Amino acid sequence: MKRNPLFWSVLSTVLFAGSLIGCQSTGKPADTTTTTEAPVKTASNEATAADAKPSASTTDSSATGTSAAVDPAAIPASKIADAATIIARKQVPILCYHQIRDWKGTDSKSAKDYIIPIATFKDHMKMLADSGYHAISPDQLYAYLTTGATLPSKPVMLTFDDGDLTQYTNALPVLDQYGFKASFYIMTVAIGRRGKQHYMDKTQLKDLSDKGHVIAAHTWDHQNVKKLSTPEDFKTQLEEPKAKLEEITGKPVRHFAYPFGLWKPESLPEVHKRGYLTAYQLAEKKMDPSDPLMSIRRIIAGGYWSAKTLSGNMRASFH
Repeated sequence: MKRNPLFWSVLSTVLFAGSLIGCQSTGKPADTTTTTEAPVKTASNEATAADAKPSASTTDSSATGTSAAVDPAAIPASKIADAATIIARKQVPILCYHQIRDWKGTDSKSAKDYIIPIATFKDHMKMLADSGYHAISPDQLYAYLTTGATLPSKPVMLTFDDGDLTQYTNALPVLDQYGFKASFYIMTVAIGRRGKQHYMDKTQLKDLSDKGHVIAAHTWDHQNVKKLSTPEDFKTQLEEPKAKLEEITGKPVRHFAYPFGLWKPESLPEVHKRGYLTAYQLAEKKMDPSDPLMSIRRIIAGGYWSAKTLSGNMRASFH
């Protein structure tokens, strides 16, 4: 699809504003509503649980935090739990990051919620490692939610939205230091762009995938999924990005994150139809009672958050 230079100029401005401001993070503690969910099954306390199927289970990855390989396609439909069972499981903390770079004088106060200074990001990852957290993949989370498969002790999922270049240049070395694997939710329109905000290119996305990180979809151009209505809309924003990322990585793309964290119940079947197994919102809403896999909660790790604040917010927000 060809676009003129004015389109790219306008788009760069929109993406910068939308990806930083639209997610509505405040840098404040997340929702602390209590739930009655059952304890998470981990490798240390439920290794022999009867419903932890070998084809879907995970193993403790020791101190490295490396997520084990899971094949969701190996899980029979008959073994997938109903919505109430999925919602009742203990929630796994899921963190959402955007830009990993030091603040600039031109960064607004609100933008700094989405821009994590490099030293702060290092502190976040060190806290997770020192606290015994193990990074898991979306496939592992899917297996746990759908079958009760065993997770490593103290599981956490690390997610990065939009595909900003600093995720590769600044975040990846820190992830490598601690052996953490993450998932990256990519706006395909921005792949390789070098405007006001720089984005990862195909080679870098392929490298992440080859190193065991998960490449996932985040629409074509950061559209609010609540506003999609026509078959063409869903093709452009859900189908085509999935196909493009699969072409780049040579692997299935099974997971999706909503731009701005926004969704509506009517859109969830459309996400399912496009072959996604899970879809991720932000902390403002609970999981959809009919389709929880399409409305999994995350929190944005705020740029003002110290490692101590992050730890407290993780405990407060996920039950």
